[in-house]
Amino acid sequence: MSEPQSVTGAPVSESRIVTGAPASESQSVTGASLSESRIVAGKAAPRGRFPHVKVAGGFAFVSGTSSRRADNTIAGVQVDALGTTALDIRVQTRAVIENIRDILAAVGAGLPDLVQVTTYLVNMNDFGGYNETYAEYFDEDGPTRTTVAVHQLPHPHLLIEIQAVALLPEGVRK
Repeated sequence: MSEPQSVTGAPVSESRIVTGAPASESQSVTGASLSESRIVAGKAAPRGRFPHVKVAGGFAFVSGTSSRRADNTIAGVQVDALGTTALDIRVQTRAVIENIRDILAAVGAGLPDLVQVTTYLVNMNDFGGYNETYAEYFDEDGPTRTTVAVHQLPHPHLLIEIQAVALLPEGVRK
């Protein structure tokens, strides 16, 4: 078996993979801290070598999440018989938040445990619809939030991606 390598191809010597974890879950020990990475069944597979969520230090770090479904279709996209595409920021925002909810549930947390979110919007003209839908889930006691305009996301039909951090409930923290 070859040595684990970093993204740059350099050997990774300070961490080790703990065996015995299911294929969708891996644990690594780096120094004195324990972290756990998960790919959540029933969710769209990550488009790269990264987990849906990483648990470390009592927090859950959710990778950038879109409205992509497990079958690779995208919520909030309609294409008519002539090929005209209609994209709906409200449907996509709702799907993203619900995907994050499901990912958090896989590590024993939920939307009320979120402490910070960063939202990436392809078009700031969608901010109003995004904000209205976001308010269906969170109020002023919800997570801190930053919204950033980006040039594009990994698929031309994606309007939004959200990255999130949750504080794990006390009984779940390791």
